[in-house]
Amino acid sequence: MKIGIIGSGSVAQVLGSGFLSKGHEVMLGTRDASKLGAWLTEAGDNANVGTFAGAAEFGDIVLLSVPGSALGSAIELAGPDNFKGKTVIDITNPMDFSQGVPPRFTATVGNSLGESVQRILPESNVVKAFNSIGVAVMTDPDFDGEKATHFIAGNSEAAKVEVTGLISEFGWEVVDVGGIEQAFFLEALASLWVNYAFKSNNWNQAFKLLHR
Repeated sequence: MKIGIIGSGSVAQVLGSGFLSKGHEVMLGTRDASKLGAWLTEAGDNANVGTFAGAAEFGDIVLLSVPGSALGSAIELAGPDNFKGKTVIDITNPMDFSQGVPPRFTATVGNSLGESVQRILPESNVVKAFNSIGVAVMTDPDFDGEKATHFIAGNSEAAKVEVTGLISEFGWEVVDVGGIEQAFFLEALASLWVNYAFKSNNWNQAFKLLHR
């Protein structure tokens, strides 16, 4: 599968390398290709670097991996038409770091970033995923033999099945919490995760949903 990632930060690079390790082709979209020289050299033959528009056009699935405040401009640069008919994974979070850490949570009910992406891209199937987990465990969710839980949300059942397959390749237990309106709660969960990580100074942790 071809996976386009809009963004070039540490999360984008870790996920890109993870998808490559599972046999997928990956293109990272960036405003500055020079930042990805080392990643491209290490990543191998199926790794590519391009513009935001190039990555969006390249991917059968497209991930949005930019700061929440840059989401609208990133989609505009990528070209909304390049997302049409595709599964779009939104991994962004509404966090304001302008007053230091921990960051301030800025979403309101009904106006999560996931819902905003679905409104901006009505002909795409948006799935909220990869947002409430840390980069240290994104592609390695094994905790002494126990699988961590990965929550997803979206309106398209087919798209969620597709995304579940991708996430499961890394070993996650995937839990579908409902439609894209649930993205608000996943973004709030990410804020809880970040706040606790700063408090505990431990970034190698994840959530687990228990049943009985």
